[in-house]
Amino acid sequence: MRFFEYESRAIAKKAGIPVTNYGFATTAEEARRIAEDIGGPVVIKSQVLTGGRMKAGGVQFADTPDEAAQHAEQVLQLEIGGHMPRGVLVDPRADLKQEYYAGVVWDGIRKQPVMLFSDMGGIDIEEVAEKHPDHVGRSHFSTILPFGDYQAKEVVAEVGVTGRQLTRITPILARLARLFVDYDMTLAEVNPLGELEDGTFVALDAHMDMENEARPRQSELLAELGVGGEETRQAREPTEFELAGEEVDSMDHRGVAGNVTEFDGNLGLVIGAGGGSLTLFDAVRAHGGKPANYCEIGGNPSVRKAAGLAKLVLQKPGVDKIAVMMSIVSNTRVDIVARGVIKACLELGFDPAEKIAIFRIPGAWEEEGFKILEKYGVEYCDRSVSLHEAARRAVEKIQADGAGPAEPGEMRQTTAEVGGEREV
Repeated sequence: MRFFEYESRAIAKKAGIPVTNYGFATTAEEARRIAEDIGGPVVIKSQVLTGGRMKAGGVQFADTPDEAAQHAEQVLQLEIGGHMPRGVLVDPRADLKQEYYAGVVWDGIRKQPVMLFSDMGGIDIEEVAEKHPDHVGRSHFSTILPFGDYQAKEVVAEVGVTGRQLTRITPILARLARLFVDYDMTLAEVNPLGELEDGTFVALDAHMDMENEARPRQSELLAELGVGGEETRQAREPTEFELAGEEVDSMDHRGVAGNVTEFDGNLGLVIGAGGGSLTLFDAVRAHGGKPANYCEIGGNPSVRKAAGLAKLVLQKPGVDKIAVMMSIVSNTRVDIVARGVIKACLELGFDPAEKIAIFRIPGAWEEEGFKILEKYGVEYCDRSVSLHEAARRAVEKIQADGAGPAEPGEMRQTTAEVGGEREV
């Protein structure tokens, strides 16, 4: 989940990182009062959970409180990247000597957080790392072992920072690393970290993302920030289709059948196995297919959950067929998933042989699952068929039949004959 900038600033301040005397406003009049309290030139910054604020006009500069109110009124009505602002951040305009970058991000390959520091702040760290790699210091650190300030000091010194600057920056990066771990962050960055004319340092902007699964653990922090439990805090609000997927997954505690993301294609996907589901999604696209959705299924869901997910995908406008695939051998019972997707087809009035383009799930109770699929004429394949080959077959069937939605076919069996909820 993402935090607004004003919330990220509050988290940074709570961790002992120096921040400006900013204020958060939801009306033009509040912005005026904050600007009066600051008593000097200010910056009005739109509070949205997306980038591109400056280019879109969401960052404005004001010399007087009246000008701050005028800009705030305009920015509060400005949609940026499909987002309307939560409010505006009113920030003192700082006289800077130099801008730096300080950040911590999760490295999914090393399975550790990595500290990043650059003496070229104010621009994207990715751009600096690509064009000026010698200006970026970095170091991984453990989330289990105690963290020492010397680790942050080494990263800062790596880009040539010495003396008083090194002494003052080190605790800021160290505190950023600690809050990253303490608050279950996946991203915590200050950009720019400004050095003022008097030699002090202050966070002029902050961005933070928290692991969504950490929300229960971080309930005290979220309550302190006023983050409601109903707020998704994603890059965009979920669609009705995606919300329906969450409902399917919440049917019972067994397995996973949901976590869907909506696309505009004609091949519905009921896929799983963690990162393998991403591989399958990409394989469909690589063969020229148009996925209607991304989703996850696995961990031994019930027949009811498997059927609920398949029904949701089958009923999505524009879907012609579905592909049911997993990448690896797991504990998921093949017969349960087979019963679920066939149950969904029958209850919606479709012929499973026509609506299921391919079924490839290696796992437990394979033979029983294959017998069910054979009974309904569904094409299936075992683990000897590669993911890419299974994806190719599914795409080939879609392309052969055309992109239009299929009509209900002649049913071969009744729902009762599938086995209902007999998954145990």
